[in-house]
Amino acid sequence: MEKQPDINKFFYQKYDYKGNFTPQNLVFNANLQEFAAAVSYICSLETVGKISAEDAYNQTSELWQQLERSYVELGLIQRNDVLAVD
Repeated sequence: MEKQPDINKFFYQKYDYKGNFTPQNLVFNANLQEFAAAVSYICSLETVGKISAEDAYNQTSELWQQLERSYVELGLIQRNDVLAVD
C-alpha cells in the first residue's frame, strides 16, 4: 500500500531559515511565511469568485498590519526604517 502524502505539509509549507540567525529573525520569518500562504489563499478565493475584491483587499490589509506589528514588536525596525504607506 502506498503511503499517503501529508496534506498539511503540502498546504502549509515551511522553509528553513537561511538568514542571520537571531530568535527575532526566526520568528519574523515564520510570520512572513504564514502571511505569504494566507495571501495566496485569499488571492485564489478572489480569483475564483468566492470572495469579492474588496474583501480580499481588506483581509490582505489586515494581515499586512499584523505582520508590521510583529516586525515592530520583535524590535527589528531601525530608527530610519519606513514601513508601508497607508
